[in-house]
Amino acid sequence: MKGQKLSRNPWSWVPSLYFAEGIPYFIVNVLSVTMFKRLGMSNGDLAMYTSLLYLPWVIKPLWSPFVDIIRTKRWWILAMQAVMTLGFAAVALSVSPDVFGFTLVFFYIIAFASATHDIAADGYYMIALDQREQSLFVGIRSTFYRIASVFGQGVIVVLAGLLEESSGKIPLAWSVVLLGCSVLFAAVTLWHWFVLPKAEPPAAASEKKTAGDIIREFGRAWVTFFRKPGIWLAVVFMLLYRLPEAFSVKILTPFMLDPVEAGGLGLTTAQSGLVYGTVGVIALTIGGILGGVFAARRGLRRSLWPMSLSLALPCAVYLIMALMQPEQLWFIYFCVAFDQFGYGFGFTAYMLYMMHFSEGEFKTSHYAICTAFMALSMMIPGIFAGWLQEALGYVGFFIMVMICCLATVSVTWFARRRC
Repeated sequence: MKGQKLSRNPWSWVPSLYFAEGIPYFIVNVLSVTMFKRLGMSNGDLAMYTSLLYLPWVIKPLWSPFVDIIRTKRWWILAMQAVMTLGFAAVALSVSPDVFGFTLVFFYIIAFASATHDIAADGYYMIALDQREQSLFVGIRSTFYRIASVFGQGVIVVLAGLLEESSGKIPLAWSVVLLGCSVLFAAVTLWHWFVLPKAEPPAAASEKKTAGDIIREFGRAWVTFFRKPGIWLAVVFMLLYRLPEAFSVKILTPFMLDPVEAGGLGLTTAQSGLVYGTVGVIALTIGGILGGVFAARRGLRRSLWPMSLSLALPCAVYLIMALMQPEQLWFIYFCVAFDQFGYGFGFTAYMLYMMHFSEGEFKTSHYAICTAFMALSMMIPGIFAGWLQEALGYVGFFIMVMICCLATVSVTWFARRRC
C-alpha cells in the first residue's frame, strides 16, 4: 500500500463505514416523508420539501474536488459524521406539528454532510485498500449499505410507530427515535476515530496534485462529459427512465398512511415501516441481485427491454390498490414486494447504462456526473408529485403514473439503438 502497511483489518471499518453512509441518506430521503406525514404536513408540501432534500446529491460533484484538496478523507469522514450526529439531535429537539421550518433546515444540514461523507468514504475506500481488497470488499460494502436501508426506512419507522401507539404522542415518538439515531451516530463516529487507519500520511502530501491541477482536471472532466457522442440522448435517458417511480416514490407512504375515506390504505406507522421499509427493501435487493445475473448473461443491449418493462409496469399494483383499497395486509405486502422486485430488477439496466456511458477518460468523474443526473431525475418529478396527487386523487394520480411508463419505453427504444 504505497510505502506502508495499514494495521487495521478492513473488516473492522468497511462494514461500519458503509452502514454509516446509508443511514443518513435513507433517513433524510425516506423516513422524513413518513415523519412529516404523521405530523400533519400536506401531501403537496411534503413531496416538494422532501424532494428538494435530494439537492445535495445532485450538486455534490461541484465540491468533490475540495474534499481532495482540503485535509484528508479520514478527516472529512469523521467531521461529517460528527456534524450528522449533532444534526440528528437537532432534528429530534425540533420535531413539532406546528413548526416545520427548523426541522427542514436541520435535515438539509444532514443532507449536505451526508453527500460530502459519500465523497470522502468512496475516496477513502480506494486509498486505504489495494485493488485485491477493493474487489474482495465491494460486496460487503453493498450488503451493509442495504442493511442501512432496512434499518433507516424500516426498523426506525416501526419503532416510531410502536412508540406512537404506546405513548399516544406522535412528536415525542419521533423525537425519541431520532435522538436514538444521534446516539448511534455518536458511537459510530467514536468507533471510526479509533479504527480508521491513517491512509494518507503527511509524507504523501508532496505527491498530491495542487489545487490548480485538481480544479483544471475537474473542469476538463465536465467539458469532456458534454462532448461525448450521444450526450443529450444519454441525459434524457437518465432523466426519464425512472419517471414512473420518480413521481410515485414520495406518494407511496402517504398512500399507505392516509385513511380509507381519503383514498388511502389506512395503515399504521409501524405497518407502513414493515411493508415498505422492510418487505419492500428485501424484495428490491433480491430483484437487484437477479438483475445483475440476468444482465451479465445477456449483455446491456439485450437486457434493456425486459428490464425497462420490469421497472415500469409493476407500478400498476398501486393503481389496483387505490381502486380496491384492500384490508388484507398480506395482499398489500405482496403488491409492494412485486413492485419493488421489478424495480430492483429493472434499475440494474439504469446503473449499467451509466457505467457504459462513463467509459473512457475521466471514468470516475463522468460516473459521478451521471449519478447527479440520477438524483435530479428523482428530485424534479417529486417536487410536483404531491400537488398532482391532491388535484387528481390517488386513483387519478396512479393512472398518470402508468401513463408515464410510456416515457420509460420511449427512451429505452432510442437508447437501445446506440448501445
